[in-house]
Amino acid sequence: MSNNNLAERLANLPPMDVPSRLPKLREALFGGDAPTANQCDTFIVTNLTNIRWLSGFSGSAGILVVSENTCVLITDGRYAVQAPEETATTAAEVRISQRGGQQNELLKEAVLGNRSKASVKQNPKVGLEAEHISWERQQTLSQEFNDLVPIKGVIEKLRRSKDHGEIARIEAAAAIADAALAAMLPKLADTSTSMTEQDFAADLDREFRRLGASDSAFPTIVAAGSNGARPHAQPGPRTIQPGELTVIDSGAVVDGYRSDMTRTVSVGKPSEVAQQMWQVVQESQQAGVDAVKAGATTGEIDKICRDIINSAGWGEAFMHSTGHGVGLDIHEIPAVSANTEEILQVGEVITVEPGIYLGEHGGVRIEDTVSVTSTGCRPLTKTPKVLVI
Repeated sequence: MSNNNLAERLANLPPMDVPSRLPKLREALFGGDAPTANQCDTFIVTNLTNIRWLSGFSGSAGILVVSENTCVLITDGRYAVQAPEETATTAAEVRISQRGGQQNELLKEAVLGNRSKASVKQNPKVGLEAEHISWERQQTLSQEFNDLVPIKGVIEKLRRSKDHGEIARIEAAAAIADAALAAMLPKLADTSTSMTEQDFAADLDREFRRLGASDSAFPTIVAAGSNGARPHAQPGPRTIQPGELTVIDSGAVVDGYRSDMTRTVSVGKPSEVAQQMWQVVQESQQAGVDAVKAGATTGEIDKICRDIINSAGWGEAFMHSTGHGVGLDIHEIPAVSANTEEILQVGEVITVEPGIYLGEHGGVRIEDTVSVTSTGCRPLTKTPKVLVI
């Protein structure tokens, strides 16, 4: 894709259905037969990613208080202009804390005032995000509210299936990652100019931003030779040598949404064992992608990938799960791993990323981000899978 086409795509992203999100959360918390229903009178959201998904607010400090009827975003004076602008499409009321200590006052006021008449109690049940609240904050809140209720994963489950606008942003981030890697691989292949892992990672990150990304989706991994045997190796000063496997795992961010892609390449022909490793992983990864569709289970996808690597005799060298959800976070549910039985749904975005890691030969990982459809999946990352560059 040309830079002009990328710029046009970024300028014409379709809207996301942000206004529908609070009603979905309220249904999960206060009505229906969901496991999380009727456990609390008010829900305090402290995870910034969940706050962004629910309200549109992208600032670095905030608390969202949700009840049956209203929603209050509490933040500080740095976001006095930004917060109302970003939450304009939702029913969130923005309250600005102007001095130290006032945030707790505003939070207490929001909790006690944000409940329907039917739920007014002397001691309201206040729900907290169990996996995101710190012990210190929980202790502080317990001094204000007597009945705190831990609620786990309610927003994350709602975030699993992406709307059209969300998928468009992930796809745009993937297109930037594709274009950036396409621009960088010829430089790596030019043996007249040696590159270190650090150099290549830094140049790739800069290319993301030059093409319109706001950031890298995670710390870029470039791992050459024996370093590639560590799945999450950090780029170092090692010079990338001809004939050795080099694992490149990277992604871009567009409007908060992330992409994730890994390619393993070699500058010149690698060893026979390295070639065999790459072929097995490529076959495993393609089989996994081919098996992704609505109704398939995460355990099935993992097993399909793992069986191929096991059959080649390298099962013990596949030391991580096969994939994960992707969205506003780089790792979201569902986990695509052994012994999981999550049923894939239309609109989910996941990765498929089997690998083989051998200390003496290095590592191979091939990964794509795909969108689940009713009949299969649609790859969002599209860089060709080629070993020798």
